[in-house]
Amino acid sequence: MKIEIWSDYACPFCYIGEKRLQRALAEVGDKNIVVEFKSFELDPTASREVTSETAERFALKYGMSKEAATERIEQISLMGRREGIDFKYLTTRYTNTFDALRLTKFAQEKGHDEIITKLFDAYFTKNLELSDFAVLKKIAADCGLDGKEVEEVLNSERYAAEVRADEMEAARLGIHGVPYFVIGGKYGLSGAQPPEILKQAINDALADENFSGMTCGADGCHFDG
Repeated sequence: MKIEIWSDYACPFCYIGEKRLQRALAEVGDKNIVVEFKSFELDPTASREVTSETAERFALKYGMSKEAATERIEQISLMGRREGIDFKYLTTRYTNTFDALRLTKFAQEKGHDEIITKLFDAYFTKNLELSDFAVLKKIAADCGLDGKEVEEVLNSERYAAEVRADEMEAARLGIHGVPYFVIGGKYGLSGAQPPEILKQAINDALADENFSGMTCGADGCHFDG
């Protein structure tokens, strides 16, 4: 069974949602579940350079004072810490995430899904710039990816079409916010859901997948339940 997650590395709730999904999967214990990260840029126009502080950007976006924004950011950071993340949202260095999303596509193709957690950690814990190729190369190397191939990917447009395809698929599905989970191609869940909600949806999808029901084919009819 497949679980698809639309996400962006600059989204705090996406990191929290990823951690909660990991907990839910650990409790389900099914080894035949494949998790696929899907790209969703929160701001495709974001600069490759850091142009503002997190509290300032947050205050402007949500129409509140910088003090109120700082308090709200700390509340979100506390949510992350409760999931075991050394969450440092206030001091994040906000930049464009498109190249990080392209690199994720490459890494997943090579079977290195651990890059997802490492990129989230780089942004929210280490407060690194995810538009910086040196940062991306170091994370890729830590995952065991070939340095020459990573260099070629970053210095090209490779996987750009795949990122755009994810975003177009999100638009077709009516996904307007992340994280967004599609479980077993059937159950859609929006937001950083509690682990127990994710676990229930996963179990429901697995039950649907394993229920064959009554079918007829060229070799006759079957009454398997």
